[in-house]
Amino acid sequence: MKNKRGFASDNNAGVHPDILNAIIGANKGHTIAYGDDEYTRRAVKIIKNLLGDDIDVYFVFIGTAANVLGLTAVTRSYNSIICAESSHMHQDECGAPENYSGCKLLSVPTENGKLYLDGIKHHMYGIDFEHHSQPKVLSVTQATEMGTVYSKEEMDEIAGFAHDNGMIVHMDGARIANAAITMNSGLREITRDVGVDVLSFGGTKNGMMYGEAIVFFRKDLAPDFKYIRKQGMQLASKMRFIAAQFEAYLSNDLWMKNASHANEMAQLLAAEVENIPEVKITQNVEANGVFAIIPKESIPVLQEKFFFYVWNEETSEVRWMTSYDTTPEDIARFVQLLKKTLRQKKDT
Repeated sequence: MKNKRGFASDNNAGVHPDILNAIIGANKGHTIAYGDDEYTRRAVKIIKNLLGDDIDVYFVFIGTAANVLGLTAVTRSYNSIICAESSHMHQDECGAPENYSGCKLLSVPTENGKLYLDGIKHHMYGIDFEHHSQPKVLSVTQATEMGTVYSKEEMDEIAGFAHDNGMIVHMDGARIANAAITMNSGLREITRDVGVDVLSFGGTKNGMMYGEAIVFFRKDLAPDFKYIRKQGMQLASKMRFIAAQFEAYLSNDLWMKNASHANEMAQLLAAEVENIPEVKITQNVEANGVFAIIPKESIPVLQEKFFFYVWNEETSEVRWMTSYDTTPEDIARFVQLLKKTLRQKKDT
C-alpha cells in the first residue's frame, strides 16, 4: 500500500484542525445563503485588512475557477494571455482558460518557471492588427510550478512592462503563502504593491479543505463580476463554509505557520538528498517543492511507499512536494528508502 504521506502534492495533505473546527463552528443553525452572511463579511474584511480596503473579493470553489473566471472578467475573446509554458493554466487546466474565456494562451518556454521580458516580448507583435489576437494579460505564478519565487524586483519589472503596454497583471497565487514566507513579506507587498491587478488567492494547498478567492485590486476591471461568477457555476449557496475557512486561515498567522513549515520541510529534504551522488537537484528550492533527477529504475520502487510525480520522463526528473503536515520523520524514512534503493541498484 502506498504511503499516503508521500510527496506527490500539497493537495494530498489533510485539512488543518483549525480549519475543520471553523467549518464545524459555521455549521450552526440557518443563515442567509449565497454570501449574504456574517462569515463571508468577516472573511472579506480580513482579506481587505491584508490587501487594502478598496478591493473586490469573490469566493469560488477551486483554483482553476479562480484563474479562469478572473481572466475571463478582464479580457475579450480576441485577447491573448501570456504565461509560462510550465504554468498550471497552460499545463493542468485541460484548456479551460481558452475554452471559457475564448482567449488564446501564448506560452513562454522557461527553465525555472518564471517569465522574463525577453520571452514576453516575443509575443508582443501584431498590436492593433485585426489578424492577430491582442495581448492583454501577463499571468505569473507565485510561487511558480517549478518551486521558484519571483523577487519584488522581478515583479516590478514585469508589471511595469505590462502596464506600460496597456496590459493587466494576473497572479496565480495557489502557493502565495509559501512565496510570502520565502520573501519574508506580507501578502500585500508581493501582490498589490508590485503591480498585480488580479489575484487568484489560494489556500487549499496550505491547509484549507477547499475554496479560493479572486481579488480585484482595481474595481473597474470587473464591475459585473458577480454575474460572471454565477454563469461560471462558482456562486456557492453555502458560502459561509468557504468564508469560515478563510477567516480561520488568515487569523492567528495560521497561513504563515503552515507555509513556513512546508518550506522548512522542503529545505530539509533538499539538504538530505543533495549530497547523494545519484541525485541532482535541478531547481533552486525556494518554496515547498524539490525537483531532482534520479535514476529511472529507482522511481517505481520509491513510489510504492512514497508516491510522487515524475515531472519529466525523458530526463527522469521528479517533483517532491512538502506540506504543512510533512514531518521530519517522513523525510527521514523517505531518504533512508532512497539510499537503500540506490545501493541495491549498485549491487545488481
